[in-house]
Amino acid sequence: MRVRGRKPVKTLLQNFHIVDESIDAFGSVILHDEIIRDVYIKGEIIRYEVGHGGVDRVIDGGGLTLMPAFIDMHAHFRDPGFPEKETLESASLAALAGGYTTLVCMANTKPVIDTFEAAQALKQRSDALGLIDLYPAIALTRNMAGKELAPGFSRAKSGHVRLFSEDGKDVADDALFLAAFGQAACLKIPVSCHCDAGGLEAEQARQAGQPRSVWSRIEENFATERALRLGREAGAHVHIAHVSTKEALASIRAAKARGESLTCEATPHHLCLTEADAASLGSESHGRVNPPLRTEDDRQALIAGLLDGSIDAIATDHAPHTSADKEHGAPGFSGLETSFAACFTELVRKEHLSLSRLSALMSAAPARILRLIDRGTIEPGLLADLVVVDTEAVWNVDTALFRSRGQNSAFNGRTLSGKPLMTLRQGHVVFDRDFWAGNR
Repeated sequence: MRVRGRKPVKTLLQNFHIVDESIDAFGSVILHDEIIRDVYIKGEIIRYEVGHGGVDRVIDGGGLTLMPAFIDMHAHFRDPGFPEKETLESASLAALAGGYTTLVCMANTKPVIDTFEAAQALKQRSDALGLIDLYPAIALTRNMAGKELAPGFSRAKSGHVRLFSEDGKDVADDALFLAAFGQAACLKIPVSCHCDAGGLEAEQARQAGQPRSVWSRIEENFATERALRLGREAGAHVHIAHVSTKEALASIRAAKARGESLTCEATPHHLCLTEADAASLGSESHGRVNPPLRTEDDRQALIAGLLDGSIDAIATDHAPHTSADKEHGAPGFSGLETSFAACFTELVRKEHLSLSRLSALMSAAPARILRLIDRGTIEPGLLADLVVVDTEAVWNVDTALFRSRGQNSAFNGRTLSGKPLMTLRQGHVVFDRDFWAGNR
């Protein structure tokens, strides 16, 4: 934010491969304080030295890739209440290391974020740190108990609250879930549904001793249809979190064909890994996640959904845990610091997607869903939230080096390609790996 009376700072980012959802070309970008002022591409590359042309600072990319900073619609910060797993500061640093500057954190904290005041208090703490832009989701029911609507609906405004979500506890009572959808529809705020209220058939399969891979599939497919039905009845914007089965995706695709107000996300781990990877990690310990890693057929269906637009965004579902909690079956992976590299390695390197399409899924589309019109692409007038990426980097994931307190990564020990090197938020360098010799 510009300080009154201070001379605006003009920064030149030159000699970059610029990529967003519609640009894939070499060029330069000029920043005016926190705003992108000019973008020069396709032969219009410009070069200045500091002090010439009114430029105060030059960052030379040396051919590295410049992208819009990533936007995560689904992360668990564990703050307040679980500092052994994560804190606001550690999660923010992990986000920056992964190239993220804007995130939505879930409400399953202690106490639960079920009021507008609680959400604002967490956001104000984040703003005081000055590292990321954080938009806490507000729970649908009081204390996530599923008994009555959360008081957070009473003061929420679409300009301040970007998502409602009951996190991994979709409201079991149809009438109450419908009422929550109705309140969200009046406020024009999307409801993120985690689709784990599975109905009688899933419970019978569980009681009969069927493996998690069986009953959880029934659960997700039933809960997805239920959320779509109730959301449609209420006229709400339904957002399906971490879709993982081919059947749930088919339901989403059909609903979109009917013109329903609907978006959905997939995670890097569901796009890149399968139940075989979970088994190698320990299906009920270090490899456990909700929803579980699925079959190769499901994974391929998700990739097809990215290609045809059925899946709108990629979100991390960053879920840090202690090692002891993972040993005892706590579900979830720490994902902020490997998200881009995992997707780049599996989706771009293997030529399933272009880098521009990946940028759209990780930046532009989440910005649109969250109604953040000032970010997500590299255009004049937008916030200078940017990430410098080395697409030629090949590195081994070592969770001991994570900024996150959660070292429970499904990619630990794997070799990935592509790595964020520098992250800028509102024109300021907020993360820079010390091995990159870039100018500041």
